[in-house]
Amino acid sequence: MHRERTLNGIYAACQEEGSFVPKYGLNKEQVKTTLSVALTDWETARSWVKKAPKESGQWNALYKLHYDILHGLVETFLLCDKVKARTHECLFAYLCEKHPELELSWGFFEKIRTKRNGSLYYGQPLSYADWKEIEMQINLYLHTMKEAIEKALQEDR
Repeated sequence: MHRERTLNGIYAACQEEGSFVPKYGLNKEQVKTTLSVALTDWETARSWVKKAPKESGQWNALYKLHYDILHGLVETFLLCDKVKARTHECLFAYLCEKHPELELSWGFFEKIRTKRNGSLYYGQPLSYADWKEIEMQINLYLHTMKEAIEKALQEDR
């Protein structure tokens, strides 16, 4: 069944396809470790952003690295909900649908996911302009996810 490419449509399709896999129990040590790795990667990526010349071809890698860090943090946060998503699209749909309190934009996730996929699978390189277009928002989202994970670890979920 074809679904509209909206948050509700994608979430419903993911649910129907069984793309949200329940996890039993919360492994807090795994969450802490994956959070620590993501934060180290983020710090490294931020230092590279400061050094990369506008004209360099490094923006493709930096864009994808930030995307991967965000993806990892969202995946880690879902572990706190005891859920695993089978695709990136379902992962972001779950997050936006189940956690509106985080005030994250489905449209932003779709934008960065499709741009990253264009680079990775279709040979569409990402530029400094592409990076500047998302820089503030992706860093805000990374911070939001870090805080959400730390809060989830303190709660008895």
